[in-house]
Amino acid sequence: MAASYLPFGFMIVSLCVFSNGGIFFTEALNGGFSVELIHRDSPKSPFYNPKETPFDKVTKALRRSINRANHFFPSSAVSTDSAESDVIPNHGEYLMSYSVGTPPFEILGIADTGSDLIWSQCQPCTQCYNQTGPLFDPKKSSTYRNLPCSSEQCQSLEQPSCSSDGCHYSYQYGDQSYSMGNLALDTIQLDSTTGRPVAFPKAIIGCGHQNGGTFDKKGSGIVGLGGGSLSLITQMGSSVSGKFSYCLVPLLSKSNATSELNFGQNAAVSGSGTVSTPLMKKDPDTFYYLTLNGFSVGTKRLNFEANQTSSKAVQEGNIIIDSGTTLTLLPVDLYSDLESQVKAQIKQDPVQDPSGLLSLCYRASSGTFNAPVITAHFDGGDVVLNPLNTFIAVSEDVVCFAFSTIEIGAIFGNIAQMNFLVGYDIENKAVSFKPADCTKL
Repeated sequence: MAASYLPFGFMIVSLCVFSNGGIFFTEALNGGFSVELIHRDSPKSPFYNPKETPFDKVTKALRRSINRANHFFPSSAVSTDSAESDVIPNHGEYLMSYSVGTPPFEILGIADTGSDLIWSQCQPCTQCYNQTGPLFDPKKSSTYRNLPCSSEQCQSLEQPSCSSDGCHYSYQYGDQSYSMGNLALDTIQLDSTTGRPVAFPKAIIGCGHQNGGTFDKKGSGIVGLGGGSLSLITQMGSSVSGKFSYCLVPLLSKSNATSELNFGQNAAVSGSGTVSTPLMKKDPDTFYYLTLNGFSVGTKRLNFEANQTSSKAVQEGNIIIDSGTTLTLLPVDLYSDLESQVKAQIKQDPVQDPSGLLSLCYRASSGTFNAPVITAHFDGGDVVLNPLNTFIAVSEDVVCFAFSTIEIGAIFGNIAQMNFLVGYDIENKAVSFKPADCTKL
């Protein structure tokens, strides 16, 4: 099978209305719906380790973030003070429960705004990573159908391959993880927060028969929420008005609240305090690109120039917004200027990060820390970041700047997005931010 890194093209699958068996798609059409997003380190996650301290979890999230950069920019490198970080897999920080097939087979996949295809490990698994839970068996689903090579869906893959049982996909991710198998149609069912499941018949899925790399045995595959033709978002299409949003609960929150992923009318982000910025179309269409003009630290403005050594204007679509990357990652020159300004406005001596991962840290033994106000200047709107968006506690008495450097590109990570309602409007090509207390939504 030829390697196909990302699918291209555009296609919307029509969605039927169900009213039997407790499944109500009409509800989604009329008022939208929401599903629970489970942070991989929360007690609801199979990855949860009760023996780890909150700061152990933070350190692992930072290390996953560093490795996540390779997902978007395979030749990139993220700078840290440590000689070498452990390779910790990360295809996303949040999990999402869904079912596939008839009768429904429950799967816990990684919700990933940086991927497209919805896939899970399937029987027979000729070469798969060790998975704790049972594998989906397509032979037991009455609604499962392999797609033929002549289908439009198959042709939307960059390099599909064919065999007697139909179209085959092949995905390879930046960290060399991979999934290969059949491209197929089956019913996907999402468990909405109202308790009424929402079904999507004839959804395009990947049935992975050969999968490997850094995937964890406690999960099964990925729910692609990217902008490409095979993602869950694109397949929902006009039925949810091309809208989805999320509100991410802060990492060290003591609340039992969980984050939510909203679709359709539930995903509308508007009202006082809302700012919007254009969603830029770039290659690959999987990723969500925004234009960042720069930052302000207090009143000091720092511009994100196309080339820090020239007078060229800001490049459109110069930063990817991603819910699966913990840190915000910036080009070396911009990060250096930003760190210098932050350091200049904090009247304390820096200390070392105990984990050696981040370069600017301070003592915060009293439990409080006076961080300067940092504003992200996006094209069309300014997002004012609170201290919880710019600094993260890495131990009982040390906080660190939640930004780092990257050699290629830039990523606006999830710490910077926490306690914001972040809405994606695919039809109107915009991303909106509204300050919120995500523990109370």
